[in-house]
Amino acid sequence: MSELSTGTEVRLTRGGELRLARNGAPVSPARDSVATVVCVNGGQAREVGGTWSATVEWLVRRLSPRLPELTFAEVRYRVKSWKRLDSCIADAEAAVHEIGGSRTVLLGFSMGGAVAVSAAAAPSVRGVVGLAPWLPDALDVTPMAGKELVVLHGALDRWLPGVPGVSPALSRRGFERARALGARGRYVMIPGALHGVALRSPGGRLLRLPRAERWAELVEEELRLLADL
Repeated sequence: MSELSTGTEVRLTRGGELRLARNGAPVSPARDSVATVVCVNGGQAREVGGTWSATVEWLVRRLSPRLPELTFAEVRYRVKSWKRLDSCIADAEAAVHEIGGSRTVLLGFSMGGAVAVSAAAAPSVRGVVGLAPWLPDALDVTPMAGKELVVLHGALDRWLPGVPGVSPALSRRGFERARALGARGRYVMIPGALHGVALRSPGGRLLRLPRAERWAELVEEELRLLADL
């Protein structure tokens, strides 16, 4: 896959960053009615500066040309750690506010699932697509009431010492709790898939994980539905 532009970077009010692209190219910020996908990353225990997500970046590069009607907005947290979850949520909320418009979908990978669910209360947010989402039992899922929640999870995803992962059983429990509060949506297991879609090599190259194309197909399908394309 050819390397596409990474997008236009914008500093958020809280100190995080956005990277904006539409139809495979950078795009200037515009508070308009264009449907936007706000993409939020995973995290870790150690409190470190935010980075751009390899999984999210690979998906944006793959899907942006296929979905030219959508603006993709990748979020880089100030600090990417679940110990600073409130800070990550604030960065996501600032991104949704910065984008404006009337049609927003939140795409959350790993810890970004909890971030996306927590930021979904904004009126413009139609729903959340969680990719192997971390939805801990203590997470408040009431922002999903009356909205769409789609969970996509690799069947081989597991937490192992030194290897990031989220148990499908955990995301399933979070999904069912949201459904009990009135969320709509579906839960999809992806056979043969691991935790996420891509990794970044030491040289910065994006390396696909198994079943990456299947992830992309399912995400594209859900974004079309949620954005009314």
